[in-house]
Amino acid sequence: MRTKLVWVCRILVGLLFIFSGLIKINDPLGFSYKLQEYFEVFHITFLDSFALIIAIILCTLEIVLGFALLIGIRAVSVAWGLLLLIIFFGFLTFYSAYFKVVQTCGCFGDAIPLTPWQSFSKDMALLVLVSVIFVNRRSIKPLFSAQNGDRALYASIIVALGIGFYTYSFLPVIDFLPYKIGANIPAEMVTPPGAKPDEYEITYNLKNSKTGETKTMTDKEYIKSNIWKDNNWTVVGNPESKLVRRGFTPKIIDLNIKDAQGNDYTKELFANPFNNLIIVAYDLGKTNLDAMGQLNALAINLAQNYNTRTVLLTSNSPADAEQFSKKNHLIMEVFYADAVPLKTMIRANPGIFLMKNGTVINKWHYHSIPNYDNLVKQYFQK
Repeated sequence: MRTKLVWVCRILVGLLFIFSGLIKINDPLGFSYKLQEYFEVFHITFLDSFALIIAIILCTLEIVLGFALLIGIRAVSVAWGLLLLIIFFGFLTFYSAYFKVVQTCGCFGDAIPLTPWQSFSKDMALLVLVSVIFVNRRSIKPLFSAQNGDRALYASIIVALGIGFYTYSFLPVIDFLPYKIGANIPAEMVTPPGAKPDEYEITYNLKNSKTGETKTMTDKEYIKSNIWKDNNWTVVGNPESKLVRRGFTPKIIDLNIKDAQGNDYTKELFANPFNNLIIVAYDLGKTNLDAMGQLNALAINLAQNYNTRTVLLTSNSPADAEQFSKKNHLIMEVFYADAVPLKTMIRANPGIFLMKNGTVINKWHYHSIPNYDNLVKQYFQK
C-alpha cells in the first residue's frame, strides 16, 4: 500500500514539475520579468540583470528534479531538492497573496494564469505529496542502473538548458500571449456587447448615534434591512469595495499608442488594410543595433517597391527616440507606448510584426529577421 502511494506521489509530482518547468522555459524572458517583480517587492533589484539566467536555472531545476523523481535516480538528493523548492515557492505565493504584491505568480507562465491564493493552494497540495516522497525517500528504487540513470539525468539538464536558450534567442515555441500569430489585436481589445462586468461587494461601517452600537453590512444587507431609513444610523468612514466575481476582461487592456504630441494612434495603426511592418523596441538603449540596421534596409525596400508602411514602437521619450532615429538614419515612423505591453507583444528587442487589418500575419525575433526576397515571395506576391 505504501509503495503504491509513493508511486502515485512520484508520478503526480514529477509530471507537474516537468510541466511547470517546460511551460516557463518556453518563455524564459517572460518568467524573468516576473522574477523582477519579486526582486522589487523584496528590495533586491540588484539581481535584475541576472533575472534571465536565474529564470532558466529555476526552470531547468524543476524539469530535472521532476524527471529524476520519475526515474528514481539520486532519490535522497532529489527529495531534498523538491522539498526545499516547494517550501520556497509556497513562501513566495503566500507572501504575494497575503500582502497583495505580485498578483500573478507565473507558476505556469501565461498558459494557465493563477491568482496568488490559487497558486498557494496548489503549492500546499504539492507540499503534501512531496512530504510523502521525502519521508519515503530511502525506499525509492531507480528504474535504471546508476550509470545509465546519471546519463539520463545529464541529458535532461542539457535538453532543458537548450530549450531555454533557444526560446530566449528566437521566440517561444508555443505563444500563449494575446499577440500571437493569427490574433486580431483590435478584437482582443474590445468587450463584446452583453458581456458581464466585474461584480463588486460594498461594505459599510455603521454607527448608531443614540446607542453607540456599530455594525458592518454589505450593500445588499444595507438595502434589504431598510436600516438606511433610520436616521440614527450613519455610515462611518468610506465604504470598502471588494471584487467578488470577475467579469469579462479583454485580453489586451493596456496598449495605448501615441505620437510625440500625445495623439492616440492605436486604432489607426491597427486598421491598416495592407501588409505593414511594426517594429517593437521597448528600450532603444538596449536594442540590437545591427538588427535595427537590417530592419531599416528592409523597410526602405518595402516602401519603395510595395508602398509598405513601417512603424517603430518604443517606450523611450520622444527626444531620445528622435535622437536615436537620426543617428541610425531610420526611415520608419516612431510611436510610443508603455514598456509593459511592448514587452508582452514580443519577447525581443527589437521584434518584428507583419500585420494586415490588425491581424498578426507573422512575427520574428531579431535573430531570425526574414530576408527581403523571401518576405516578398511569401507575403507580398499573392
